[in-house]
This record gives sequence, structure tokens and C-alpha cells, in this order.
Amino acid sequence: MSIEIREIETGWVFEAQQFFEFPRAELFEFFGDAANLEAITPPWLNFKVITPQPIEMQVGALIDYKLKLHMIPIKWRTEISVWEPPVRFTDSQLKGPYKKWIHEHTFIEQDDGTLMIDRVEYDVPLGRLAHSLAVRKDLEKIFAYRQKVLTHRFSQPHRQTELED
Repeated sequence: MSIEIREIETGWVFEAQQFFEFPRAELFEFFGDAANLEAITPPWLNFKVITPQPIEMQVGALIDYKLKLHMIPIKWRTEISVWEPPVRFTDSQLKGPYKKWIHEHTFIEQDDGTLMIDRVEYDVPLGRLAHSLAVRKDLEKIFAYRQKVLTHRFSQPHRQTELED
């Protein structure tokens, strides 16, 4: 697992990588289901998907959420701007707390599993000040929680499951 945040001309890029001993299609299926977002988001955000389920994932799909960040209620809407199963998909913020949020999920098949890469290009109101005081720390905590939950969720190697069948 690795997490990196770097500043770019138009804001910041956040990148997290995590390896799983699971096939790419299986991971993509999990991440491609918006209902699973609640399970991998920290409880302190009170995150809820409010778009009726099931959501048909495709380019142009709209997903609405609500959450509380530092006790402030936030409504968030994203659009699926790229949908290429089982390789990648991208959700882009249409309405929400960021000036810009483009989140690309990439799944790279490897001999012994799948490397998942989250790459978020984002910008925030109040720029560097808000980023250094809160946003960077919040993103690091959110994705660290996510990685912990995912490690637990996908802790059984795929090969072991096949042997038990």
C-alpha cells in the first residue's frame, strides 16, 4: 500500500496503490457497485448513497451522496465519465465540496493478483490554506481507512477459495 499527494498547477494529485491477490474482474465488480462505497468510507463521515439502487453503471450515470465533514452536511453528485470494465472507471464531481474532483480507478492485472490505483486530481476552495489545514489530512485518513477495510475484505487469497470448492 502506498499513498502520495503532490501539488500540480491546477491543484493536487492524490494517488493510492494497493495490491490484492484477487482477479481484476472480481475487484472491478466490487468497486463498480456504488452500494459498496458506504462500506469502505469511514463511519465518521456519515456517508450515504442517496441515488436509488441499483445504479446502472455506465458513462453518464449520476450518483448522489450525502455526508458530514467536520459536522458540516454536504451533498455531492458525481458523474461516471469513463466506464471501461474491468480496466478502469472515472467519476467526476458535478456538485460538492471540491472545486475539482476527478477520481480514476484503475485495475492492473498481474500474475498473482491485481494492482488497484486510485488517482484523484482535485482542487479546493481557499487553495493551499484549506489543503494544508484540513483537506490533505482528511484525504489521507479517508483513504487509509479505505485501504484497511479493503485489506480485511479481500484478505483471503483467491487461490485458497478455489481450493476449497
